[in-house]
Order: sequence, then C-alpha cells, then structure tokens
Amino acid sequence: MKRISDLQHTNFTPMTVNKIKHLCLALSIIGTACQSSPDKQISEAASSITEEGFDHYMAVIANDSLLGRKPFTEGEVRTINYLERTFKELGLAPGNGDSYRQEVPMVEITSYPQQEITFNGKNGKLASHLLDDIVLGSRRVQEKVDVTNTDLVFAGFGIVAPEYNWNDYDGLDVKGKTVVVMINDPGFYDPTLFKGKNMTYYGRWTYKFEEAARQGATGALIIHQEDAASYGWHVVRNGWSGPQLNLQTENNGADRAAFEGWISGETAAKLLQVAGQSIDLLEQAKKPGFKAVDLQTSTSVHIQQELKKSTSNNVLGLLKGSERPEEVIVYSAHWDHFGVGEPVEGDSIYNGAVDNGTGIAGLLELANAFKKAPTSPKRSILFIALTGEEEGLLGSAYYAAHPIFPLEKTVANINMDAMQPIGKTNDIVIVGLGQSEMDEYAERAAKKQGRHIVPQADASNGWFYRSDHFNFAKVGIPALYPATGDQVIGQESVYGIQLKKEYNKQRYHQPQDEYVASKWNIDGIVEDLKLLFDVGYTLSMEKDYPKWKKGSEFKSIGEQLRK
Repeated sequence: MKRISDLQHTNFTPMTVNKIKHLCLALSIIGTACQSSPDKQISEAASSITEEGFDHYMAVIANDSLLGRKPFTEGEVRTINYLERTFKELGLAPGNGDSYRQEVPMVEITSYPQQEITFNGKNGKLASHLLDDIVLGSRRVQEKVDVTNTDLVFAGFGIVAPEYNWNDYDGLDVKGKTVVVMINDPGFYDPTLFKGKNMTYYGRWTYKFEEAARQGATGALIIHQEDAASYGWHVVRNGWSGPQLNLQTENNGADRAAFEGWISGETAAKLLQVAGQSIDLLEQAKKPGFKAVDLQTSTSVHIQQELKKSTSNNVLGLLKGSERPEEVIVYSAHWDHFGVGEPVEGDSIYNGAVDNGTGIAGLLELANAFKKAPTSPKRSILFIALTGEEEGLLGSAYYAAHPIFPLEKTVANINMDAMQPIGKTNDIVIVGLGQSEMDEYAERAAKKQGRHIVPQADASNGWFYRSDHFNFAKVGIPALYPATGDQVIGQESVYGIQLKKEYNKQRYHQPQDEYVASKWNIDGIVEDLKLLFDVGYTLSMEKDYPKWKKGSEFKSIGEQLRK
C-alpha cells in the first residue's frame, strides 16, 4: 500500500494528488472519530454532572423543610411534589403512563406495647423496659394484640437453609410459642459455613421474622449484637419508636407472627440467666447440629395499635430510547427517611442527607446528563425514586410485583444509596461483587477513570440485601449496587474506612445525618456518578442483556426471565 508521500511518484496530476490527500485526511478524521465517538459522547454528557448541580439538589432534598421525608406525612407530599416538578423541568416524560407517580398501597401501624415486659423463668423474673431493653410491634392489621403466657424457645439463628444443610427448626413445633433467635448467619462466626463472611439473606432480620411466621410462631424476638448486626442498639430503637409501614395485603398480615421485636444483647444475657441457661448457649448455636432449646420461660405481650391505610408513591421519570424504547434500564434511589422522631441532642428532624439524599441528588444529576447526551440512548432509561426503603424496601418490592415495564424487557438496575462525601478514591466498591456481568461494565468504566473496582470489605453486614436493588435481583434482573471506595486519594489507607465507621456510629439513622456543604467533600461522589452514567449509557447502546454469574442465587430465575 502506498503512502500519501509516494503518490507524487505515480502518474497522477498535482490536482489529483491533492484531492487524494484531502480524501485520505477526511477518511482518517472520520476513522478517528468513529473510534473515539462512544467514549467522547460519554465524556461530554458526563461532564454535565457537576459538584454545583449535585449541591443544588442536595440543598433541597436534605433540607429541614421536607421534614425528614417520611411516607404518609406532609414530608412525603413536599418531597414527591419536588421530585415530580424536577423530572418535568429536566424534560423527562412521565414514567407511569401519563403520570409521574406509582401509588404504593401501605398500612401504617403505630404500636403501643406495655412499657414493661416481664419474662417469667425457672430462676425468677426479668423486667425489660420498652425501647431501652426491648422493642415490640405487630404487622397484623388489628387494633389490639393480646398474647398471654407464650413459652420462649431459643432457635439459634432461626434459619431453614437446606442448601447449607442447616435447619434450626428441625423437629420443632413452635405454634403458640415465641422464638428467640440471633442476628446474621453462621458464616459470620465460621468461614467454612454458608458463604463465610459474606452474609446471606438468611442473616437478615427480615428473613428471621418471615421464617418464624412460616413456622407458625406466635412471637419472634431477635437478639441484637452490634458486630453481627453492624449497627448499634440506637438504630433499632429509633427504627421501632414510631409508626411502622408495611405493604397492604389481602389477609391484613394474618400470616405474620402476632408480635415481632428485638431484645438488646444485655437483656438476652439476663434472659438466659432467668431461664437457667448459660450464655454459652449462644456459642453452641453457631455450630452445625445445634438443636433448639426450650427456655422454660414465658411472657405476655399486649399491644394497642393505631391503623392507617393509605398510599405512598414511587416517583418515575422516563427518557424514551431512540431505537428500542421497550427495553428499559432502571436507575433507582429511595427518597424516604424517618421524618420527625425522637430528639437527639435537641434535633428531631431525621434529614437523611447521606442516606439517601445523596442517591436522589445523584439520580437527578444522572437524568440531566442523559438528557444532554449528544446521541440519545437507544434503550429507554427509567429514573425511579422509591418509597419505603427504610421500612423494608417496600417501594421496590411493590414495583417488582407490579412492574410498569415488563421485567423480561428490563435490562438492568443501577441503584444508589448512601454515597459518602469523603473525596475522590482510587477504588469503587461493588456490593455483591461476583453476582452478575454488571461487574464488568463497572470495571471498564472505572478503568477509564484510572480506578479499579473492589468488593465490600464488610460483606458480613449483608449490604447486598439491604437496599432496593435486592428486589430487582429477586425477580431476576441483574443489579449493580456501588458504594463509595475506601482508598481516598492523598490520604492514608485507613482514612476512608475510618470516616465511614464514624458516619455509621455517629450519624447513620440519626438527626445528625445532615447536609453541611462546607464540610462535605463531594468531588468523589461526582466521579462515581460519572462512572454510573458510563455503565448505563454503554448498556443503552447495546443489544445484549447482562447475565447472572455461576454461583449466584439469582442465576436460575434470571435465565427463566429471559426465555
């Protein structure tokens, strides 16, 4: 093949040579543009994600004026009005037909148990005090719960997991009884069991109550242990000190245990003493083959309840795809928090700035970036602000059961929750790394930024089962749940981890989770949002669907979904 410089020595006129030169130059430019176009488009669109834009949204979503964003309150009305108005201003179409809202039928239950709950055992009585030692409530939609002299049974972790050859209820009849169980799963204590330090869903508190109900228990009490739960007693206390929300069901919660609750670790130790048992019983339960123990102790629980049936709202904005609009990529973040609650240091508004004002601000910034993309995505992008996450992932559970867009045409979910304002990091954490091919999309996007992906360091906390992406995963949709990296640029290796621990201990689910712009370093959040834009935009231009990986508990249902 001749070079352009060689053409002068062929039998062409000077004019022809010049034309050929210009043609080759044009082809060269076009070729270069074609090679760099996707990355260039992503970079151009992502450049509209800025600290100023993120700050603009955070200043509203975490403001006291939204009253802590609790569903069923004036805070919800203000929040969803703001989100709907902003989606319109961004130029997004309604995500639910001609509406930006999806109604989520819920019931609000405010439980008023007796202030002192007494346990009667062979070695005497134990009086436990509401909120300080024990929290109680009921998911049954009834005005009164009366349980008299229910016997207590210690059922280990309260797990039935045949795939791990584990059954704490083996040979046990708990009908009419109250089960006392530990939080987390056996892998937290023995790396050879279950998935080791990677908590399974069996370790979540939601599962404990679900299984107790399936077994026919009258009551269920979870023993709080800070390391195994990953949060202090104050989180339990705050979460159970006011109205509780649940999705409405046809049987009004009749299939649930009559009451549910937690007891503190200190109370559990005293309960075992009253029952004539050693604290070593908890150690025995961590080993295979453990058999449940009748504590020969009883209690009575009486709860008055106020009931309110109503609807909360998911808020949805849609950017229709230019070529395959029926195929949808979902970006999600939950808008709700705890509203106005028990004062802490004189402050009673639970603003939820990190959790999850950051996710909502990020959702809006991403929507703006997609609208400004030089080339519109070929697949549709759904931006959904979910309700009821703090009450048990309710908004996402409802959407998964009542999807607006067919699940088989839903390509993937990218979820944002509690992004930490600690600065730019060399890494980005992928919660549940190894679950699906979404990892590879994140890895490629990170590499463009000179970064790398890592698994969560505290997998024993079960983060993969604690945010809204989980409900998308449960119905087979590959879900990406990123978290802020640990390795803050320019700081010692422990710096980022220490800041996260400080947040969890001092501000998580507390009124102190506030947005203070002068103290927040949000450039790292902006960098993460650009990465997530890259992932979604890349997916939107493809025809393939990401798959679950071998070993994922969601692989089989995902394969069924795509058939």
